[in-house]
Amino acid sequence: MTNQINDIFMQARQGSIIAIIQIMNEKLTRLGVKIRAIFSDGVLQVLCEASEVEQLNKYSIVKEVKEILEAISPHNIQQVKINSRVVQEQQLLWLEDITREKKDQLLWSQTITLTKPNIFKPIANNFQKNKLTPTTKIPLSKSFGSKGIQKLNQFQPDVIGIFFMSLLMLILGIQINRWLNLSGIYKIKALENVASQSPSPINKKSSEDIEPKSKEAFIRAVRLAQKAVADGKVAQSQEEWMAIAKTWQQAAELMASVSPSYSRHDIAVDRAKVYQKHSDIAKKEAEKILGIE
Repeated sequence: MTNQINDIFMQARQGSIIAIIQIMNEKLTRLGVKIRAIFSDGVLQVLCEASEVEQLNKYSIVKEVKEILEAISPHNIQQVKINSRVVQEQQLLWLEDITREKKDQLLWSQTITLTKPNIFKPIANNFQKNKLTPTTKIPLSKSFGSKGIQKLNQFQPDVIGIFFMSLLMLILGIQINRWLNLSGIYKIKALENVASQSPSPINKKSSEDIEPKSKEAFIRAVRLAQKAVADGKVAQSQEEWMAIAKTWQQAAELMASVSPSYSRHDIAVDRAKVYQKHSDIAKKEAEKILGIE
C-alpha cells in the first residue's frame, strides 16, 4: 500500500494530471470538495465542485490547493487557475463551459503561482540534525580510552566533509543541466536562423491556413460531441444509437485532424480518444437492442 502511494506521488511530481487529481481529491474529501483538472496553454486549470456554496470558501480552498501542489511540486507546472462552482451533471467539456459562460458557471476563480522548494533546505536540515554542537557534553567514563576520543573528534569533520561533497555534486549537476539547456537553445536558434534565411512561400501559406482550419475542426468536433450527449439522453432505438455512434466518430475524426501546431492540439488528441470510446459504447448499446429484438 505504501509503495502504491509513493508511486502515485512520484507520477504526480512528474506531471501526471490523473495522479495530481487523485491526491487532491483524497486531501479535500473532508471538505466535501471534488476536484477536476486539465493542463491547458501552460496553466493547470483546477475545478472545485461541492454540493453547497458554503463548502467552497475561497480562502480555505485556495490555501489547501496551493499547499498540496507545492508539496507535490509537479514538473513544468507553475501557473494554476482555481475555479469553483456548485456541482453539476458530469460534463465532458467543463473547461469550455466555464470559459465561455464564466459569469453563470463560476462562484469565483483565483490564479496562483506555485513556489518551488529550496533545493538546499533538505541538505541543510540533514546536516543540522547530524552535526555535534559545541555545547553538547558527552559523559566520559574511565573505560573511554584514547581511541574513543579520537573517533569522537573525527565525527564532526566527517559530517562536514559529507555535506560539502553533497553540495559540490549538486552544484555540478545544476551546471551540467544549464550547459545542456544552453546547447538546446543554441540549436533551436540556429534552426530558426536557417528558416528565416530561406523562406518558402508554400510553407508560409500553408502555416497561415493551418490555424483557422484546426480551430474550425476543433469547434465542430465540440458541437458534435454536445449533440451526441444530448441525443444519448433520449435514445431508445437501434437506429438512434447507431446515429449517435456515427456522430461521436465524426467528432473523433475532426479532433484527430487538428494540426500539431495548433495551440490546443494536446486537448484535441485527448478528446479524439475519448470521443472514439463513446462511439464504441453507442455501438454496443445498438447491439444490445438488436439482441433483444
